[in-house]
Formats: sequence, C-alpha cells, structure tokens
Amino acid sequence: MDLYEYQARDLFEKYEVPVLPGIIADTPEEVRAAAEKLGGVVVVKAQVKTGGRGKAGGVKVAKNPDEAEEAARAILGLDIKGHVVKRVMVAGGARIAQEFYFSVLLDRANRSYLSLCSVEGGMEIEQLAVEKPEALARIEVDPNVGIDEAKAREIAEAAKFPAELVEKVVPVFVKLYGVYTGEDATLVEVNPLVLTEEGDIIALDGKVSLDDNAGFRHPEHEELADKSAENPLEAKAKEQDLNYVKLDGQVGVIGNGAGLVMSTLDVVAYAGEKHGNVKPANFLDIGGGASAEVMANGLDVILGDEQVKSVFVNVFGGITACDAVAKGIVGALDKLGDNANKPLVVRLDGNNVDEGRRILAEANHPLVTLAATMDEGADKAAELANAR
Repeated sequence: MDLYEYQARDLFEKYEVPVLPGIIADTPEEVRAAAEKLGGVVVVKAQVKTGGRGKAGGVKVAKNPDEAEEAARAILGLDIKGHVVKRVMVAGGARIAQEFYFSVLLDRANRSYLSLCSVEGGMEIEQLAVEKPEALARIEVDPNVGIDEAKAREIAEAAKFPAELVEKVVPVFVKLYGVYTGEDATLVEVNPLVLTEEGDIIALDGKVSLDDNAGFRHPEHEELADKSAENPLEAKAKEQDLNYVKLDGQVGVIGNGAGLVMSTLDVVAYAGEKHGNVKPANFLDIGGGASAEVMANGLDVILGDEQVKSVFVNVFGGITACDAVAKGIVGALDKLGDNANKPLVVRLDGNNVDEGRRILAEANHPLVTLAATMDEGADKAAELANAR
C-alpha cells in the first residue's frame, strides 16, 4: 500500500525524523485556515499517489493566506497523470540551502535491502540514475544488521556528502530506517532531504510503501487505506480474502496458484490477438481450496466486472483434486443462479482429472465449456469474449 505524502510525514514524525508542520485540507477555505494557523510562508501540495506534481502545477508556494487559498483553488480538482486532486497538504515553508536524496527499499533480486543516496536531490531519481549514475550511491543493507550509525556513515560517504554534513545526516538515516523496519515497509524515500539555511536537516517530501503481507502485525495500517480510491471489485475481493487484481481486459481468469495464473494471463493475451485483440480482465488466484464457496466468491467478483465477456477457469489439481474443484464449480454456479450469466471455459488437469471432467459433463451446465488443454481453453475463452 502506497501512502500519501501527509501520511508518510506523520509516520516520520512518529519516529522522530525531522519534518515540517503540515495540515491536510479538502477545500480552499480549509487551506486558508491552515495557512493562518501555520503563519508565514507555506507550501500547498497536491496529495496524489504519483510523481511529477511540481511540473503539473500541483505544488505552489504561498506567502500569505490569500495566496494559499488561491493556490488551493488551482490545485484541487487538477488531474495529475490520471489522479484527480481531492486533498492538499499545507506545509510550513523552509529556506533551502541544499537538496539531497535518500531511500531504503526491498531488493528482491538480491534478497536484501538496498539504500540509494545522493547529494543531488530534488529531481526524479530515475532521471538522475540515467543522466548521472555516478551521483547515485547504491549500498546493500544486510537485513540482519540494518542501518546503524556505521552503515549510515558508509552510505553518506559513498554519496559524497561533505564531512561536515555526514554527522548531520547519519542520525536521520538511522531514524528513516527505523520507519522502514518498524512499519514493515518495502520503500521509504525522501526527495528532497534538505539542509536549511539555518543548518537543519529536514525530510521535506516523503514516500512510503507498506507491505500488505505484514498487515496482521499492523491493524492500524487499515486506517491509512484510501477507501474512496480503491477499485470496488478489488475491495470486494479483499473482504473475501481473494488474491485479485483488476486488469483492463475482457476475459476473466481464475486459477489455483500464482504461477499458473500468471502463465494463464500470458496465454489468454496471446490467444486474444486472434480474436479481436481481447485481453485478460484480472488476476485471481483461489489457492489450493477450490470449494464451492471460494469458487462462488471468485466468480461473483469477476462477473461483477462489466468489461468481462467470458471466464477461463484453469486449474491444476494437486492437494485439492480435480473432482473437488469440479464440485466447487457446479456448486458455485448453483449458488450464483441468475448472476452467473457469462460463458465459462474450464480446463482441469492433474489429480483425479477424469472424475472432475465427468462431474462437469454430467452437470451439463449451459454456460460451461470443457477444454482439454490450457491453450485450447484460452483460445475458446477469447473467442467467446470477442463474440459478445
């Protein structure tokens, strides 16, 4: 789960990372009140989960409450890369002397953590990495050790911080790593981390991504979720503990096992090229327990997607045998009744496959078509989707 900037700021403050005061607001009038409360120069910042806010006009400096209110009227409702601004943060102003970059993230390829750091902050890190790769230090962080003062000093020196600044940024790096581990994050980024003219180090803009798999350890993270921004189908699937991701296609996909589902998406996309260029509509992994209830929940979510024209159920029977899967499909269709109104192509293979196919054939449901192979099933599902 990606956080809004104001949520990241609040987490930083919780871990004693130096930040500026900030007040969220949803209307120009609230922005004016916030500016009056903070006093002096403020910055009105669009709260959207995407980069490039400044270039899009989503960040404006205001010298007084009148300018803050005017800035809010320009920013609220602004479309930034497909994200409409509904909320802003009014932050205290800072007299910036220098801008830096710091992040710590999960390095899946190397099964460790990685810290990226540079004395050249403010610009997009992807742009910096391409244009001046030598300016970006990449330091591996051992998860068993983390970022202590010694590692923080190594990071700062590798990023070419002047000696007098190393001692200033080291404790901030350590605290930011505290956010990373304490909140089970996969990314903690500050861009820019600034040195003010008064000599203070401040995290001016933060980005935090939380690991949803660790949510059971952080029930408070549920409050950070933006329900209004969630896809309703994904929210419904989440309530039913389904591993579902909405995609922009016409063929619903159900499988058991993430690897099988990913392969199925590729096969459906390939088959769709021959049938009106239809594409997979979702990722849905029902796991090992394909009971009638689980299958019904999965089908209910997929059939609720207006874009879906057909459904491809691709299951390899292992621990859960194919006959149990077949009974689950029959039970799901019976449970859904009239809500099951789109054609299903079913491919079963593996443990007890003959019995599973017999059960589906005997049920003889008008919506169900049996396929012998994954390629055959994907082709038929794409054909049916294109015909509707």
